[in-house]
Amino acid sequence: MGITLGANQYGKAEVRVVTVDRSAARHVLRDLNVSCALRGDFTAVHLDGDNGHVLATDTQKNTVYAFARDGIGEIEEFGLRLARHFSSAYDWLTGARVEIEEYGWGRIAVGGGSHDHAFSRTGGEVRTTVVTVDGADAHVISGLSGLVVLKTTESGFAGFPRDRYTTLAETDDRILATAVTARWRYAATSLSTEPNEMPISDYAAAYASIRSTLLETFAVGYSSALQETLYAMGQAVLESHPEVAEIRLSMPNKHHFLSDLVPFGLDNPGVVYHAADRPYGLIDGTVVRDDVPSADLAWRATPGFC
Repeated sequence: MGITLGANQYGKAEVRVVTVDRSAARHVLRDLNVSCALRGDFTAVHLDGDNGHVLATDTQKNTVYAFARDGIGEIEEFGLRLARHFSSAYDWLTGARVEIEEYGWGRIAVGGGSHDHAFSRTGGEVRTTVVTVDGADAHVISGLSGLVVLKTTESGFAGFPRDRYTTLAETDDRILATAVTARWRYAATSLSTEPNEMPISDYAAAYASIRSTLLETFAVGYSSALQETLYAMGQAVLESHPEVAEIRLSMPNKHHFLSDLVPFGLDNPGVVYHAADRPYGLIDGTVVRDDVPSADLAWRATPGFC
């Protein structure tokens, strides 16, 4: 029986980078979590302990900090800069994957305005990107996580199979709440001067517009199931954003159960609910364009998706 080394990669995970742009009196704060993974010929270190092809993960960390000195720009831009640097640094390196999370900070309000250099964290929502460079090809998958949304009506759940273990009552009016994780892959047809890359200035606009589309679609119309809402949100993004090839969504059903107030002699006409954090339904789905080729390499090891 033969034994061989399979697919492998290595890198530096979760490099925390905070930058402050002090070029004006009104400072700009950026807060990132960067993870790098390198791909290439690492057979010798696995089989013989030979480190000749191993770019130290500490070096990778230092590279992240050094590149941040020149400014972050959009996180997609920063990820492409790092991935292209790593993948071309040595002839035995064939590719690199850079994952970035960005945490939001808002300016503290002072005297009817906002402070120039004091900030507060803006909740649990995180902007993300995963950049994969493989030879001459580059893939950019951007997204968000922790986008918590809720609507108090125009949602129901009925017509599902019932068996001896079913206790859930049907309803045509319920609270629908979820925490959206979305990842979208930019299509090669939308790209400009570099392979699989949009103009840098477009990433921020695309992110803001896609986020707004997700929110508006969730809010509008009746939802018969969270699956229906997931598909509608993905469909709306693809219809309004030709630069996006596909979008993957993961949406837990954050259940709100009507509290029983009968023991206290009170009715409860949809006023008081118990918010249950677990267990919860978890809905995952992908919405794709039929005429755009898949990119399995780009999605490989993307957090939250198989």
